[in-house]
Amino acid sequence: MQNAKNENILLKSMGMISLIVYHLIRKDTMTVKCLTVGPFQMNSYVVFDEERRHCLLFDPGDEPERIIEFLETEHLRPGAIFNTHAHIDHVRFLEHVQRHYEIPFYLAPEERPLLDNLASQGVLFGLETGEQPRVDYDLKEGQHFQLGTLAFHTLHTPGHSPGSICFVFNDFVIGGDVLFYDSIGRTDLYMGSMALLLESIRAKLWPLPDETIVYPGHGPATTIGREKRHNPFLS
Repeated sequence: MQNAKNENILLKSMGMISLIVYHLIRKDTMTVKCLTVGPFQMNSYVVFDEERRHCLLFDPGDEPERIIEFLETEHLRPGAIFNTHAHIDHVRFLEHVQRHYEIPFYLAPEERPLLDNLASQGVLFGLETGEQPRVDYDLKEGQHFQLGTLAFHTLHTPGHSPGSICFVFNDFVIGGDVLFYDSIGRTDLYMGSMALLLESIRAKLWPLPDETIVYPGHGPATTIGREKRHNPFLS
């Protein structure tokens, strides 16, 4: 820790409380950094406090050397990894990052079959994969996490994959492959369902304020309001 004074902050979720020694995260200094990585051009996100330099990692699935280089260059200290789901592009080399920083990994239990078959996913797409990461905690609908003044909650949004999770902050969502700019996630992979995906979007994401920014797993950011008005799959 760089500063002399630390604060004990609870990283909380339903049914589980983990004590982490961390500085206070203030909303007015929070930044979202997108790193587009790997052959699928997947968006990995680092949410960090500009003053205190601690962060959380979302879907650090590929090019771990780039992610680690960014964290080291920016003097950021990651506290945990949260994944939206476990398709190959989101978990391919995640274990490298987890092992490098020795931090916990959060994933929905419905995604375990995908993670357990990481090597098989690699064979399917003709890609090398890393070691299977260790899942430390389960994610599910309605969990609330708080780290200082940085707070977010989870939405279970299946359809693209069985355990897809969206992470909802005050004014933005890290949404994985659920909702894109002018598109939605594919549903032709393991346990995908177009009907379930559309239901998830309408029931879970549409109630959010129209100005809520959506940071997707691929492509540019969008907003809830824009996709309500213009997304051809949801009109």
